[in-house]
Amino acid sequence: MKRTHLVLLISVMALLLAACAAGANPEVGIESADGDVAGFWLGLWHGIIAPLTFAISLFTDTINMYDVNNNGNWYDFGFVIGAGILFGGGGSGACRSRKKK
Repeated sequence: MKRTHLVLLISVMALLLAACAAGANPEVGIESADGDVAGFWLGLWHGIIAPLTFAISLFTDTINMYDVNNNGNWYDFGFVIGAGILFGGGGSGACRSRKKK
C-alpha cells in the first residue's frame, strides 16, 4: 500500500470516529415540563421500547427515543441494560459457540 493511501485511510478513519463522538447534554439534571428527571428505571424502560419508539419517531416530531431530561449516567446505564435485554445481550451467542466445539 502506498504511503498516500495509508495517510488517506487514517484521515478518513479519524474523521469517521470524530463524527461519532457524543456531545454534552445541557439538559442533564434539569426537570422536564412535568417536573420529572428520568433515572435508571425510566432509562431501562426506554431501552426496552427503543425499537418501537424509533419506528414511531420516524413519522412524528413529538416522540423521541431518548429522554434528554435525565440524571446522567444512571439513565444511560438503564437504557443500555434495557436495550441489551431486548436484543439478547450476547450471552446466548457464547453458549452456542461452546456447544459446537
